[in-house]
Amino acid sequence: MGRDSDFGLPPSKRLKLSKPCPRDLLLEGFPTAAAIGAGSGAPMARDSPAHEVEMLGSRGQIRKVEFVRIITQALFSLGYQQAGVVLEQESGIVLQSPVVTEFRQNILAGQWDKSLAALYRIGPIDEETFKSTSFLILQQKFLEFLDFGETAAALKTLRTEISTLGINTQRVHQLASFIMCPSRDVLVEKADWRGAGEDSRIHLLEELQELLPPSIMVPEKRLEHLVEQALDLQRDGCVFHNSLDNALSLYTDHRCTRDQIPSKTIQVLEAHEDEVWFLQFSHDGHHLASTSKDCTAIIWEVVDDESVILKHTLTGHQKPVSFVSWSPDSTMLLTSGNEEVVKLWDICTGTCKHTYDKPSSCFTSCAWFPDGHHFVLGGRDKCIYMWDLEGREVQSWKAACMPGIHDLAVTVNGSHMVSTCAQKEIRIYNLEEKSEYVIKEAKPITSLSVSEDGKYLLVNLVNEEIHLWDIAAKLKSPLKYRGHRQRRYMIRSCFGGYDQAFVASGSEDSQIYIWNRRSGDLLEVLPGHSGTVNSVSWNPINPHMFASASDDHTIRIWGLNRMQQRSSRTAHLSFTAIDHLANEQPHDILENLRPIQPEMV
Repeated sequence: MGRDSDFGLPPSKRLKLSKPCPRDLLLEGFPTAAAIGAGSGAPMARDSPAHEVEMLGSRGQIRKVEFVRIITQALFSLGYQQAGVVLEQESGIVLQSPVVTEFRQNILAGQWDKSLAALYRIGPIDEETFKSTSFLILQQKFLEFLDFGETAAALKTLRTEISTLGINTQRVHQLASFIMCPSRDVLVEKADWRGAGEDSRIHLLEELQELLPPSIMVPEKRLEHLVEQALDLQRDGCVFHNSLDNALSLYTDHRCTRDQIPSKTIQVLEAHEDEVWFLQFSHDGHHLASTSKDCTAIIWEVVDDESVILKHTLTGHQKPVSFVSWSPDSTMLLTSGNEEVVKLWDICTGTCKHTYDKPSSCFTSCAWFPDGHHFVLGGRDKCIYMWDLEGREVQSWKAACMPGIHDLAVTVNGSHMVSTCAQKEIRIYNLEEKSEYVIKEAKPITSLSVSEDGKYLLVNLVNEEIHLWDIAAKLKSPLKYRGHRQRRYMIRSCFGGYDQAFVASGSEDSQIYIWNRRSGDLLEVLPGHSGTVNSVSWNPINPHMFASASDDHTIRIWGLNRMQQRSSRTAHLSFTAIDHLANEQPHDILENLRPIQPEMV
């Protein structure tokens, strides 16, 4: 008795559990046994009271003891064991106390009783935390007994140790059911566990670390996390950031210039014979579809990441084509006539696969479900219909108070459906909970767009405003974007750029307007068209390409202004060189390492 997890095991299994693990019984980011031995000639350093109050930085915001500890942890994590030990000795600040080291070693060695004994001495923790950590340790002990076929020992642990904690009753019942598992594979699957051994014990330590106070066990890779927070904060604060390169330099503060925004017309497409009303890039970014008053839709193929060529002209509608929707896999396209039928097209061949019609429906919009086999159609008859590809009506949403459907969208995960009408209501349907709620606007709505992540929606209003709402209804009031012109016509906006950081919209003054999504700052006003710009669409995989459709019968493809890029890069290099000459010491970047405040957008 008293042999912890060795209780009742045959000699071969006792040896397997008690031998040191390949990581010297410690998690990545902490000193190895060899490194600890290297510093054993001197007494273990302890944090002095002076260290607890000593502050660093020009604003006195950084506690020295915390600063040194996370640097020490980073050294160990990078494999610089001796450097970490030397830093502990010279600073007099240890990364972890001897009790914490003992606790980690016992966990990784499977010495469960010793682990619990160390937990008593590890530091001041409240009763709830103590019970929760004890539960996880004893759960691992229980599961390892079962893994080695020691059912009696597992049952004893469950009855005399786990149950007496008086917490997680439901989980205790689950653990009891695992005793009946017929094999190890079934146990691992049902318990959602990694099996006895190093991996599951390391995972256990990670779980324990989340429960214990950070002053006792510094969170894993804390320095990396703080630096990433600082970089994220700088990136989010950069209103022009639109680069696919995620690696930001630590040597200088991050800054982008407006040359990251596509602002130059790369190509003018003139295949349509009348006003171009709507356009949309495919989800894979390889195609663009446009619709026109000339009763056709055109599929364009993107080539060289910055230009397009005509692939198919789709004919068959008897009325102007006003809307398109790409299938999730970008292989099929739905086109909707203006209060007419909806057609399904094959992208490879350009042939019509099916025509969907319903008497008196007068369809105006359509949207796919993520399975690629179902879609919804909306029209003037105040109903929304779900159809399958074969043309069978699967479900419908009807209400006496529901106005005629003007626009439709389904979130990427299929959990919500959003509809708007020519009046002032946005209806959001929670398809999982079978509920709906209504957002009421003060002015009539002309169009709807949903973000790629399914969290936000944009609506254009006739009072020359674009409103952003979150689909989860956490925003009490919308974010607003102003500056464009819209009083008479249907104008469509879209999300776009890296991380969909921008909002772009057409305008009745023949220009395109681009705002920063988070700040609402108007960044660009782009001339070029000679008629109302009805619709814009940003390439989802190329943040440096978007398209615009106009009453002037043309489509414009927009890209980066290479000349502006070269001049901005030269100016930035000159500024950086002067900055380094004027400041011999590097910026104290760690003073900006603070948690990012959560944002709704």
